[in-house]
Amino acid sequence: MLGANAVLLVAAKTVTLCCGAVLTTMTYRAYRRTKAPAMRALWVGIGLVTAGAILAGTLHQVVGLPVTVSVTIESLFTAAGFLVLTYSLYTEQPAAE
Repeated sequence: MLGANAVLLVAAKTVTLCCGAVLTTMTYRAYRRTKAPAMRALWVGIGLVTAGAILAGTLHQVVGLPVTVSVTIESLFTAAGFLVLTYSLYTEQPAAE
């Protein structure tokens, strides 16, 4: 049986997956519509943060990796995602047609 902390963790990861999937989908559609490099970077950054959170939970709960290993993997994805998100703020926008 899952403890209260495990239930809270699963609930938080579920919310992260749902919100991250919606944000990733919306930014991907915006990128496809605009072809803006900044929007592409935003899409990739949000996708990395979301994927890291879900991957960490999966690796711990399903594969059985220790929490420290799964959290380290999540942190690497989060750091990469935030680097890409920061890059998106400095990316040149295409000229208006």
